[in-house]
Amino acid sequence: MATTTTHDTSDTKEPRDVPELTGLPVIGSLLDLKNDSLGTFLKACQDHGDVVRITAGPPGIRATVHAVFSAEGAQQVLATEAANFRKENAFYEEIRQSFGNGLLTSQDDDYLRQRRLVQPLFTRRTVDTYAAAVATEVTAVTDGWRERGEETVDVLHEMTGFALRAVARILFGTDVETAVGVVERCFPVLGGYVAQRGYSPRNPPRSWPLPANRRAAAATEELYAVCDRIIAERRAAGPEAEPRTPDLLSLLIAAGDEGGGFDPAELREQVLVFLLAGHETTATSLGFALHLLARHPEQQARAQEEVDRVLAGRVPDAADLDALPYLTQVLKEAMRLYPAAPAIGRRAVEEAVVDGHRIPAGADVIVAPWVTHRHPRYWPDPERFDPDRFTPEAEAARPRYAWYPFGGGPRACIGQHFSMLESVIALAMVLQRYGLQAVDTEVRLGSAITLQALSPARCRLVARD
Repeated sequence: MATTTTHDTSDTKEPRDVPELTGLPVIGSLLDLKNDSLGTFLKACQDHGDVVRITAGPPGIRATVHAVFSAEGAQQVLATEAANFRKENAFYEEIRQSFGNGLLTSQDDDYLRQRRLVQPLFTRRTVDTYAAAVATEVTAVTDGWRERGEETVDVLHEMTGFALRAVARILFGTDVETAVGVVERCFPVLGGYVAQRGYSPRNPPRSWPLPANRRAAAATEELYAVCDRIIAERRAAGPEAEPRTPDLLSLLIAAGDEGGGFDPAELREQVLVFLLAGHETTATSLGFALHLLARHPEQQARAQEEVDRVLAGRVPDAADLDALPYLTQVLKEAMRLYPAAPAIGRRAVEEAVVDGHRIPAGADVIVAPWVTHRHPRYWPDPERFDPDRFTPEAEAARPRYAWYPFGGGPRACIGQHFSMLESVIALAMVLQRYGLQAVDTEVRLGSAITLQALSPARCRLVARD
């Protein structure tokens, strides 16, 4: 069982200087971060400990980040001292420029106002009403496999398409088709653009007529246009045209009409954040859960036994989540090994002592679920797939931030329950109809705004009676 030993992060001892990851002369760790940022973070922790300084780029345009890898350090940055670690770094600014200043990136009074208006949309009772829409989209996916006679599918690609359609249906209702094609074209362009600029020590202005700038500007314009058109049409139609079961857009518009709410630009920014955060993260968790089960037949059989016993062939609903604990454990273990947000950035306002190390004022700081979720202090044999790590007893024995795929503290993901609801329902329905056998046993990975698969995760489908 994992130990619960913690580090002394108080200032009763003299703070230590932060060790630096050894890189190349002149450019530091620039190439390592560009070629394999996830592996670079792991190596930094293994070689130098739980707080490491990483530099990238030549003198004059060098970027420096202080990486924090322990559960205790992550809790300090995200929760107990969250006010001192703000979303003011270059990466979040790039997201703001591309997707607007929605709930993901806003701060201070803007964030508090947005959170107050959006919070009622994500209560458990409200989220549970979306279970039927999720089930509709899962059925469309699995019916499509059967009708096309699919024998092998890339589960990451398939779950990305499913998650996008599900969140678009829940957000826009009957306008789902209008938005999906635009998002599929534009989000990859903007995600890569944001990541490239966010990780670069210095960037040319967005106004320069460079090919990358022009592609990103065109993608942004197309995204903004489709969102603005759907919002305007929904407002013009009036309350009498609202769907029988209100979608998120209807609820957002209603919240904005109550006074002190969202203007049209802010509505669009919230919509874009929900599309971005609501499909890429769930798709990653669900796709890798399926791929892991395909690689581990014993755990797959156990998951299918639970699904068959609890559901007996019927479509799951929100009320079934508590009766499917092993499926939840499978998903949590998939999120441990493949966190959709492998690194989370902040900037220190004032000097701080984190895990006994001095972090200077103004420093860029990252906490890295990718590393913490593999830390041998909390996870014995960390690369092994073992859903039993997430029994209630095992979870209680670990530090709170040994596992934090949804972030934490006051800026924790507002859509946690929605993500788990969607993922459990989808996983259960796929396992009802199919067994999976892994064709690709390894998947190459990279990192943009979220964790990215750089190679397929193909699985052979075995239809179940």
